[in-house]
Amino acid sequence: MAVRKNTAAAGSTAEMIRRGAEKMKKKAGKGLALCLCLGLLSAGEITAYADGPAGPASDGAAVSAGAAREDLAEGPGKDLAAEAGEQTETGNQEAGSEASQQAGTEGQPAETANQESSTESQASEEKADDGRIMSGGRLIDPAKPMIALTYDDGPYAPVGNRIMDCMERYNGRATFFVVGNRVNSYQDEMRRMHSSGHEAGNHSYSHKYLQKLGAADIRKEIETGNQAIAAVTGVSPALVRLPGGGSNATVLANIHQPVILWNVDTRDWATRNADQTTAAVLGKVKDGDIVLMHELYQSTADATERLVPALSEQGFQLVTVSELIRFRGGAAPGTLYYKFPPK
Repeated sequence: MAVRKNTAAAGSTAEMIRRGAEKMKKKAGKGLALCLCLGLLSAGEITAYADGPAGPASDGAAVSAGAAREDLAEGPGKDLAAEAGEQTETGNQEAGSEASQQAGTEGQPAETANQESSTESQASEEKADDGRIMSGGRLIDPAKPMIALTYDDGPYAPVGNRIMDCMERYNGRATFFVVGNRVNSYQDEMRRMHSSGHEAGNHSYSHKYLQKLGAADIRKEIETGNQAIAAVTGVSPALVRLPGGGSNATVLANIHQPVILWNVDTRDWATRNADQTTAAVLGKVKDGDIVLMHELYQSTADATERLVPALSEQGFQLVTVSELIRFRGGAAPGTLYYKFPPK
């Protein structure tokens, strides 16, 4: 009997030790996971998304519509007025003759790749008898008003495909400034952008505010963003848009593509209301304007489906930013642009 009692006691003790060990293991696992998440957050590797699997913090939150005033830049040599509860530094220096960045998987310099792509594109375009030029799969009249609708923070196919569907119904094309670390998750959408004549611009690799970084990190954000886009579409982006619109001399000196801002801010990120987004554009845009929206919200897709037919009826051609640049005199690397009005 004593042996049985001792055996039972030993078994009970062993079971208690086993259960205690399992509890400690679970707690340790939870603690490790918590530490890992906190570490990633502090390193900026986990991005807070604005609307489900949407995108990084909106650019409209960092740059006020005041930057769109008529007295601001229409081309090189002007400063950026930026506000978001704090004022960012401004800069107007052009990039010098530094070595060009790498693009795509073949290591071809982005500037050279963009020039070759532009040359091939222009060579393949046809001119109609009435002076219109074939571009992006449809004809553009350089003499008629044109504006660029632009969308940041994607790709995000549930919204982006709706935007492209609408634009294509009215022979329009959009510019999407995409975040590089999201591109691989939406490859089909990215390939559609390229094949259908829309434009994919570089919105950095991880949506870090570049004016807060050093030169090496700025170049890394831009170069890896270029490479992510080129790896899927086969073409390195011609243009850059700064996260938050924040800029300084170091930023501009380390970017070797034209830097595109905007002069019509819909604040769609704040209102998430199609009526208000639409009202921010209709009756306010002029020939050569660049409109800021975000490829994050279904309400923005709703607004686009109202804006595109209305703007087309008013006589505006809906073009990419690169098309706007081409027909309005060109753009220089490392230089800020808000709009491209007729000369």
